[in-house]
Amino acid sequence: MIRIPGALTAVPGAAALALTVLLQMPAPAHAAAAVTPKAPAASAPAASAGWVVPDINKLPDDAWGRTVRYGRDLTVRTASLMGPEVRDPAHRFAGNNLSCQDCHLEAGTKQFGLPYVGVYADFPSYRAREGAVGTIEERIQGCMVRSMNGRRLPPGSREMTAMVAYFKFLSTGRPVGEPTPGRGAGRMPELPRAADPARGKAVYTLRCAVCHGDHGQGRRAGVVGDAQGYAFPPLWGPDSFNDGAGMAHLIGAANFIHANMPVGTSWRAPALTTADAWDVTAYVDAQPRPHMAHRDRDFPNRLEKPVDTPYGPYADDIDPAQHRLGPFQPIRDALKTQKASGATHGNQNRP
Repeated sequence: MIRIPGALTAVPGAAALALTVLLQMPAPAHAAAAVTPKAPAASAPAASAGWVVPDINKLPDDAWGRTVRYGRDLTVRTASLMGPEVRDPAHRFAGNNLSCQDCHLEAGTKQFGLPYVGVYADFPSYRAREGAVGTIEERIQGCMVRSMNGRRLPPGSREMTAMVAYFKFLSTGRPVGEPTPGRGAGRMPELPRAADPARGKAVYTLRCAVCHGDHGQGRRAGVVGDAQGYAFPPLWGPDSFNDGAGMAHLIGAANFIHANMPVGTSWRAPALTTADAWDVTAYVDAQPRPHMAHRDRDFPNRLEKPVDTPYGPYADDIDPAQHRLGPFQPIRDALKTQKASGATHGNQNRP
């Protein structure tokens, strides 16, 4: 999550959470009513032709190639290289033992798995969360303090340089400022009702707990203290992403789960129905996790605040619970009305 000045026409080129499940467990007969049948492939995102990931193995063993590969290593082995258990305290930048690829699947290369591909070509760009034009470096810093619940990387550090280089490499040939089909997590239909955390708990028990644990604690790759991180990441609790992270927003997280979970799922053939994905995400996001200070400073123009931001202040007078769980179209309609009336920042007195 980095930004760097882009090229004039095309990018030259040489840090949310996967609800990963090792196996899609069959539902016990007594709980069959809690989880709806497998989602049809028709609900998948629009097909994205031309998804090409440059081959990192073809890079030479020179300064550029080694820097790009280190950026990939930081994505895959985050806990081992800059997590809270690494030997050198000066390199403990992440505050949890997650890896970047827990959210950015397959080292940031999976289509609709929050890939890095094309990201470099997007920056510098306006960021509503900050209310200003930001760089790719600042985007990475956002992930460090939110998803990784840690601290900012030193400007110009080896880690920051490598992350930017890896982003740049994965965006080789992508036109600057143009959308990259396959970016993000896709877009499934929204529910006409609020997402239901209680129903989501049943979905979680049947489909997710086998890998992520009954209490969302995840499964360590080794033991506590060995800096090896997780085979399956925790989804809540003290070693998970904090409440200012993107995965704490229902829409993005639910689409990610629908397109990618259980592990091995493709956006072309989702394993969960849309209802199951919305509800299980609502359950996970409702669980306790580290708190990020000063979230109220996010989105200084409240009319630009995403409708599913789970924390205020808001531009509208709609119940905050609806911002967390939906339905979201009434919120969009209310914001549209405010904008049409000439409002520029929304109701500044709304908590």
